[in-house]
Amino acid sequence: MNRNSRFKSSMNALGRRVFVYVAGLLVVFLLGFIPMWGQWREVSRSLAETQQQLTMAQMQNTLASAAIDARQGDYEPSHQSTGDFFTAVQAEINKGADSAFSPAQSDSIRLLLTQRDELITLLARSDPAAAGRLGDLYNDYREVVR
Repeated sequence: MNRNSRFKSSMNALGRRVFVYVAGLLVVFLLGFIPMWGQWREVSRSLAETQQQLTMAQMQNTLASAAIDARQGDYEPSHQSTGDFFTAVQAEINKGADSAFSPAQSDSIRLLLTQRDELITLLARSDPAAAGRLGDLYNDYREVVR
């Protein structure tokens, strides 16, 4: 019986040792995980902000392209770019709280959207006045997103 008792006590000691090692490894894992989780959150926030800035810059570039094409008399590419700009802006505003635009910017941009039909019509008619109107729209958009 003495042998059985020693075996049980050695297994008990081994079980405690394994538990301590596992608990120690868990603590070390958590100590390494917590800083990495904090860094991931910061990088994730930074990525979201960068994506919003990229979205606004892409819309601005699309509008600039439309204005340049119209000034050069290339009304069809300008018409397409203008339509793409207005579609992208409307889609971004429709995102609500997830939009790249702040609420104040969204309100101002909604006013710019009122020019959509008139500009599209001018471009479809190849009217040279569209170039000046697109230039003005571009300047207004830049002021809003600053």
